[in-house]
Amino acid sequence: MGKDMTVNRRDVMTGLATGLATGLLLPAQGWATAGAADLTIGDMQVQTLSDGHLVLPRAMLFAGLEPAAVDQILQAKGIGAGPIEPPINVTLLRDANRVVLFDTGAGPSFQASAGRLLAALETAGLSPEEVTHVVFTHCHPDHLWGVLDDFDDPLFSNAEYLMGRVEWDYWFDPNTASTISEERASMAVGARRRMQIVAERSTRFEDGQEILPGIEAQASYGHTPGHMCFALRSSGESLLIGGDAIGNHHVSFAEPGWPIGTDQDTEQAAKSRLRLLDMLAHDQMRLIGAHLPQGGIGRVELLGSGFQFIPDAVN
Repeated sequence: MGKDMTVNRRDVMTGLATGLATGLLLPAQGWATAGAADLTIGDMQVQTLSDGHLVLPRAMLFAGLEPAAVDQILQAKGIGAGPIEPPINVTLLRDANRVVLFDTGAGPSFQASAGRLLAALETAGLSPEEVTHVVFTHCHPDHLWGVLDDFDDPLFSNAEYLMGRVEWDYWFDPNTASTISEERASMAVGARRRMQIVAERSTRFEDGQEILPGIEAQASYGHTPGHMCFALRSSGESLLIGGDAIGNHHVSFAEPGWPIGTDQDTEQAAKSRLRLLDMLAHDQMRLIGAHLPQGGIGRVELLGSGFQFIPDAVN
C-alpha cells in the first residue's frame, strides 16, 4: 500500500503515549454506557462489561496504508471522518465458585473516556472483592492499568493474577522501557509499575496450558510480544476471548494482512490475526474482541477475500 501520509506516525504515537501516561490527553467525547452482552458456554456464564471507549487518531492505526482504501472500508461500516472510538470490552466469567475477569480496563489515569469498569461491575451485581481471578491478554494500558485503584492498591484485592510468561517477562524487564520504541516507553514504565504491585499474587503460564478448568491459553503474538487469547470450552461449546489479536471490526477483517499501527510487530500480528480468523470462521467458534462493537461478542464469517464480524444481539 502507499506510504504518502502527511502525519508523522512517531510524532502522533509519542504524543498519544505521553498523554495516556498522564491521563491528560483527551476529554470524554460522549462515551456510551453500552449494555452488556452475554452468553452461556456449557456451564459457564460469560458477560462483557463496558469500560468506556478509546479515542485514537487515524494516523496511529493506519499509518503506511493508502488513506482512500482505508476510508472505503470505514465508510462501508458507517464510520465517518475523525478519530476512531473503539469500545473497551472487559470479559466477565462466572463458573462454579470462580469469578474471572479477563483484563481490567484502563483505570482512572488513562483516557477520560475510559475507566468505567467499576460502574459496570456494580451494574452486574459484583464488587471488586468478589473477583477470584484476573487473567491478562497483554499489558497495554487499556487492559492492565485498571488493576489498581485511585490509591495505587490492587483493586481486586482477593484475586489471583494470571499472565503468560512471555508477556510478563517482557514488560517486567526494567530494560524494556529503554529498548522499546520511543513512543511506547511510557507504556512500558506504567506496565512495570503496576506489575510490581501485584507480583506477589501473580502466576505465569505457558502457551497451550489450561490455566483454569475449561480455559486454555493460546499464543497470539504480535500485538505485543506475548499476547494471549483464551479458548473457553464446556459441554461441547466453545468461545475465544481474543483480546487485541483482532483489534477492530473493519480494516482487520476486510484486509487482515494489512499492518495496524497499534501492533508492536505488525508482520507477526497479521499472521496471528489471519490464523485466528480462519479458525473462527471454519470452526464457527464465537469470538469476544476487546474492541469489537455491540458488546464485542459475535461470529466470524468469510466475505469475499476477507472476513466480516457478525455481532450477537446486545441485551
